[in-house]
Amino acid sequence: MRLAIISDIHGNLEAFREVLADIDQAQVDAVACLGDNIGYGPEPEAVVRLLRKRNIPSVMGNHELAIVAPGYRECMNPLAFESLLLTEKLLSKETLDFIHTLKPSMHFHGSLCVHGCPPDSVTTYLFELSRAAFKALLLGLPERVCFVGHTHDLEVICFDGQEVDVAPLRKGMITLAQANKYMINVGSVGQPRDGNNNAKYVIWDNVSGTLEVRFIPYDISVTADQILKLGFPEFNAERLW
Repeated sequence: MRLAIISDIHGNLEAFREVLADIDQAQVDAVACLGDNIGYGPEPEAVVRLLRKRNIPSVMGNHELAIVAPGYRECMNPLAFESLLLTEKLLSKETLDFIHTLKPSMHFHGSLCVHGCPPDSVTTYLFELSRAAFKALLLGLPERVCFVGHTHDLEVICFDGQEVDVAPLRKGMITLAQANKYMINVGSVGQPRDGNNNAKYVIWDNVSGTLEVRFIPYDISVTADQILKLGFPEFNAERLW
């Protein structure tokens, strides 16, 4: 099966629409989302509604966690906290109720999906972990492939049974060796932080073992202008470029 994995849309409807259009053209069999559908961006309600309309399952991201567990907001940086307060006002009761149903992880056609770090951390960043920690995590996972988001940065962590290799993911196709285990950061649809401002997502073929990283352009100015118009922090718009 050809499976699209998306993450960190962050209320960026323009980017999300373009990614969905590309997914449709790529003729994938299913799509999964790794959370942070809201936060920072100007159209969180429309993003969640479109996600649900397309029947795309999603795990909980840390920005959704901040809605469900207000105490977590104290752990957020000031920009994220300010953005969350504005985001919350833009969400309908129906969407808020939906956010409360999200789980920290899910199994998806032989893979594990989680926002931050396996097996089910919504808040842990991969850059917080050592290679020894990666090895222990991958040894303990029954799944051969785990998809994560959260850092907004494309990355592949490979464990061959002995050593752990950590490397950036580039645009294009790679093959995942059947004998290895992988933790794959799929980047961000709505707010990439890897030096390239295209929306990012991946397509995994769980039969052939290929992983394709796709870069999708969108009209950044539309999203940036809406961010400023709604009174979100100016940096939220600047960082999209």
